[in-house]
Amino acid sequence: MALKPLKDRVVAVKEQPVEKTKSGILLGEAKETPAYAVVESVGPEVKTVKKGDKIVYKDYSTTDIKIDNTDYIIVKEEDILATL
Repeated sequence: MALKPLKDRVVAVKEQPVEKTKSGILLGEAKETPAYAVVESVGPEVKTVKKGDKIVYKDYSTTDIKIDNTDYIIVKEEDILATL
């Protein structure tokens, strides 16, 4: 099943946050930490990101969906903070 976003929405696959550094230090979790995802599809009004871009977004600004054991998000373009 493919999700097709409408208007200015973006569908992306969530990446799991890093829980510890390379040296083994465990990281804490803040309430509003930015999260990362890879764009799967974009709506017709999206102008700044494209499929395959890695994005940074605020975790609370998304709609989360799980399909076939894959975690997707739907986020408005204006809620994307940056691309990597």
